[in-house]
Amino acid sequence: MRCIINRRAQFSASHRYWLPELSDEENIQRFGLCTRAPGHGHNYVLYVSMEGELDEYGMVLNLSDVKQVIKREVTNPLDFSYLNEAWPEFQETLPTTENLARVIWKRLSPHLPLVRIQLFEHPELWADYEGQDMNAYLTISTHFSAAHRLALPTLTLEQNSEIYGKCARVNGHGHNYHLEVTVMGEMDDRTGMIADLGDLQQAIDEYVVEPFDHTFLNKDISYFEKIVPTAENIAVHIRDLLEQPIREAGATLYKVKLIESPNNSCEVYGKAIEASMPRAMSEPAVTAV
Repeated sequence: MRCIINRRAQFSASHRYWLPELSDEENIQRFGLCTRAPGHGHNYVLYVSMEGELDEYGMVLNLSDVKQVIKREVTNPLDFSYLNEAWPEFQETLPTTENLARVIWKRLSPHLPLVRIQLFEHPELWADYEGQDMNAYLTISTHFSAAHRLALPTLTLEQNSEIYGKCARVNGHGHNYHLEVTVMGEMDDRTGMIADLGDLQQAIDEYVVEPFDHTFLNKDISYFEKIVPTAENIAVHIRDLLEQPIREAGATLYKVKLIESPNNSCEVYGKAIEASMPRAMSEPAVTAV
């Protein structure tokens, strides 16, 4: 029987986004505050996913051995380091979150049966790398607060209450929505970026956070005048709003995850991804615990 196991590790390190072939003005225009010398730091959290057959002792790998490999190959050399100078790979390509995940994969893959490296730069930004050359995933997490009412305008209050329960009450109710937007693409050989992070964040803020935050979705967002703003419908609408601006930023929208509450969330895939999936997989994934 095959099984995937995960090991968590962490390290603290600093880095700077700066290309010597660019002028000061060009670097600042491209990388913003990340150009400031001597750099800035993060508390990185690393998840290493490995796959293998269960052995007679009920293990894929001995986790003590895994811990020592990660410590020797990654956390010891990187902890309290200046990443730009820690490994020679970062002389060629900047230590962005996604490129750092790729290089960690390169360091660990000779020793462990990897299936995924997930690296959190901070709780609202992380990368996933699965060994596909320069291709990776980058996720930006953000939030907005909004109210909504679940009710079809063609039905009575009693009928809506039968379908949506308390969510049909006429004055609505609110949520602190958490939004995760995952993009995919090929890292630039020099910058180490799938796309400009500032452009991605600006697109999410401009098309979703600013117009949605502190609104009554049914009344303030025209799309929901006739569409019931369930978590699923909100996620689909956010997906549709972000497709083009993310494409213009140079990436492909992979997935939108909307967390309505700790108990309820919904995931929808980008249109290009959805088109390549079997129908059952491409439908909105709803989690309710």
